[in-house]
Amino acid sequence: MVRKCLSFLMLGAWVILSLPSSLLAQEEHRAETKAQVASLEKFHTVIYKLWHDAWPKKDIDALVGMLPDIEKGVTDVSKESLPGILREKKPSWDTNIKKLQDIAHDYRAAAEAKDSVKLLDAAEKLHGQYEALVRVVRPAVKELMDFHAELYMLYHYYMPEYKLEQIKTSAAVLKEKMVALNKAVLPARLKAKQDEFQAAREKLSTLVDELHEILQNPANDQGKTNAAIYAVHGAYEALQRLFD
Repeated sequence: MVRKCLSFLMLGAWVILSLPSSLLAQEEHRAETKAQVASLEKFHTVIYKLWHDAWPKKDIDALVGMLPDIEKGVTDVSKESLPGILREKKPSWDTNIKKLQDIAHDYRAAAEAKDSVKLLDAAEKLHGQYEALVRVVRPAVKELMDFHAELYMLYHYYMPEYKLEQIKTSAAVLKEKMVALNKAVLPARLKAKQDEFQAAREKLSTLVDELHEILQNPANDQGKTNAAIYAVHGAYEALQRLFD
């Protein structure tokens, strides 16, 4: 059994080492397109217990007892680096992390004093601030993040090195992603932005079609292709800013 396991591990390692370096690099870059922050997801266990158990029961002893887990969670989240696909979210992330740290400081002061009023207030604010950080990471519209995951690879890796075949493939994927995005429905809390969202989405859809058409023309050149990609990226950013 041990020999079989070792053989399996050695085979897996051989397969990985046998992959072309370009494919390995591409897989590493793909990992950057996952909008996830592991420590934030792990912290949810603590926040859930605080918000759905201790806080509604006004269990002050439980809230005091959670202080070490809360401080560890805040520390871990504060040290986390955002994945590449969320790079434009860093200013908002940093601002919200500072608020989280400030609330945790107030939570400690209230817990040490066993001030029930201030502790319940701090617990409520902590939950709200955790949710604010989640909103930074998670998109308001899932289909928009799916679109961005492909655009990220196109804009940051395929275009700079002008990998034409990968650019063509990526443009085709974006066209498919755009079909889903065009069907996306805004959550109720964002209905006031519906008209702006529709206009920005239509512009993005038009530019995606134009990029695809340019790439179908054998006479296209790098300048036109890159300009079209820049236009798509700019339209995506304009659409995303509606939710910042």
